[in-house]
Amino acid sequence: MQHNNMIETLREFPILSECSDKELEWLSGKITEKSFFKGETIYREGEDGSHVYFVTDGSAKLGITSSCGKILIKDIVHASDVFGENIFTSVNTRKEFAEVMKGTISLLMIRKDDFQKLLLHNQRFANSVINLVVTRLNALEKRMENFIFKKAKARIVDFIVNTGKNRGIKIGLDELLINHGMSHKEIAFLTDTSRQTVARVLGELKKDSLIHFSSRKPSKILIRDFASLNAF
Repeated sequence: MQHNNMIETLREFPILSECSDKELEWLSGKITEKSFFKGETIYREGEDGSHVYFVTDGSAKLGITSSCGKILIKDIVHASDVFGENIFTSVNTRKEFAEVMKGTISLLMIRKDDFQKLLLHNQRFANSVINLVVTRLNALEKRMENFIFKKAKARIVDFIVNTGKNRGIKIGLDELLINHGMSHKEIAFLTDTSRQTVARVLGELKKDSLIHFSSRKPSKILIRDFASLNAF
């Protein structure tokens, strides 16, 4: 990518909105571009945490594997998101894995020490990164509460509602189109349910005309009545 185009691309990331043109120009010279394909691992648990990643296109899942082999999906990242940013501890190894969701993901990779230099140089940018880390921790805490206090169907509805709020495309007065890009198994990991439960709940919501999806493209969901679903 040409130098000027790289600076324009960096401006599209909300977390870099507090950076000056001079800082973005400096950052553009520190970036390595790389693409990964569906099923490929971007990094594994226990690997050296040497880079922070900015997503320009595609999506990836971040998760951890328990000692018994069970996988917990911590978060899903999309274009304009940042991940691998949790570098405020002295531990240099990854506590999570990152894997491509579907198709291809295009990333801008920034070395940890360069990222830290920018954090030290720009306090407002540092605050944005801290807010990102705190937001993700709060989301995990909320999931723990939901697992304890909410039934499986409510957790799946929460997933649809939150995806609609964060990434939905408004259609009509109270309809939102989402493309979560996940299989039923991946949604199950994210909602702490089972693949069979996800399929059943989505079918029930479709039957009740709260959502609609086709069997050919099940990852695209039209939320027909967002207000009712949000009040579920």
